[in-house]
Amino acid sequence: MTAAFKTWTVLPHGQLTPLTDDILTVLGEIPMPVGDFPRRMTVVRLHDRRLVIFSAVALDEPQMQALEAFGTPTFLIVPNAIHRLDACTFKQRYPAIQVIAPRGALLKVEEVVPVDATEADFADPHVRLIEVGGTQSNEFAIEVTRPDGSTLILNDLVANIHGEHGFTGWLLRLMKFAGDEPHIPGPVQKKLVEDKAALVSQLMAWSHLPNLQRIVVSHGDVIEDDPPEALRRLAASLA
Repeated sequence: MTAAFKTWTVLPHGQLTPLTDDILTVLGEIPMPVGDFPRRMTVVRLHDRRLVIFSAVALDEPQMQALEAFGTPTFLIVPNAIHRLDACTFKQRYPAIQVIAPRGALLKVEEVVPVDATEADFADPHVRLIEVGGTQSNEFAIEVTRPDGSTLILNDLVANIHGEHGFTGWLLRLMKFAGDEPHIPGPVQKKLVEDKAALVSQLMAWSHLPNLQRIVVSHGDVIEDDPPEALRRLAASLA
């Protein structure tokens, strides 16, 4: 597990990009021994302009100012024990932010930053934080169900990396982080998935979200090509 940063540390990243009027996302990279590994932060704006930051990524100052212009950082979601790299420095930058981590990841996350809660009520009927079924209470997801369509925000559960080459690409494909279609990576199944039947039920329930437009994942491209069918295929891969 990569050690969490104690001071604001900006790794390579792109620009904040809108997915909807109230959802921004940005892609970054983590240097690894075998090559750079993509990671994503997603920001959801609630009806009162408070922001939910999912899987924080420290950005350069112009991009952080763009984030702050979008709304008020209020909730910092550390979606599992691994995605804590920038949690401490976000708390330093925004002392009033509420740090939320899954129950199963609580002790690991608290090694780097105090956790305020293991659940959250955003006081917005269209945005819901949930523990992913079948993952031993170790993984969070967010459902955004706006009138113009739903967005599902996942973390490590599903990967959708494309365009990787060489040894790094071969390794990512071997572990099912990369490929022609979304996968549940092998290491994720081994580490996080305790109850496959419960996870299958969770994936199928998500496939029925009203007018599901996209699935946002922390590692890889946003899934916009028939997201419900992608979830059904993922469920079938576990069954």
